[in-house]
Amino acid sequence: MIYYNLILYPLNKLKFGAFGYRSSIKNVIRIEKPKNIFIGEKVSIGKNAWLAANPLTGHKECKLKIGSNTYIGNSAHIYCTKSIVIENSVLIADRVYISDNQHGYKDISRPIIDQPIVQLSDVVIKEGSWIGENVCISGASVGKNSIIGANSVVTKDVPDYCIAVGAPAKIIKRYSFEKQAWLKTDAKGNFT
Repeated sequence: MIYYNLILYPLNKLKFGAFGYRSSIKNVIRIEKPKNIFIGEKVSIGKNAWLAANPLTGHKECKLKIGSNTYIGNSAHIYCTKSIVIENSVLIADRVYISDNQHGYKDISRPIIDQPIVQLSDVVIKEGSWIGENVCISGASVGKNSIIGANSVVTKDVPDYCIAVGAPAKIIKRYSFEKQAWLKTDAKGNFT
């Protein structure tokens, strides 16, 4: 811990747009454009992460923000080309992929690898949410204190206080403040 406090913390503070006190990153695979990455206090990012805030879609502003007291598991892949915000106190399990972009595929005469990157919607993972293992979030946001079940693929926004699972992810429960319980819903989040 002394080595980290004396050597790594000051280096990370210089490298990133912001790097909060008591935050740590363990053995990353890759970091692209760290000056566009803003990390709050007491953030823990596991081994083999790939973090990028690279404006490949032509936007002048490109920011990846990770809020304080957030935990991101091993082998996370977070690729921002415009805006990804992970708010405070978010729990993200291992092998999670989050992006606000995708490869273009419209021109069938060209390999997908040769087509331009396409900008999707900005991504916001709101405070208190829990993202399960192997989840993929692409151009969609997750509401406050919501849960995304393991192996889910999120391509549409999930509202606050919901549980969503599957590929594509669908809402299965929502918190009822009236009954003070998690209750079953239809795929749109209406109580059944």
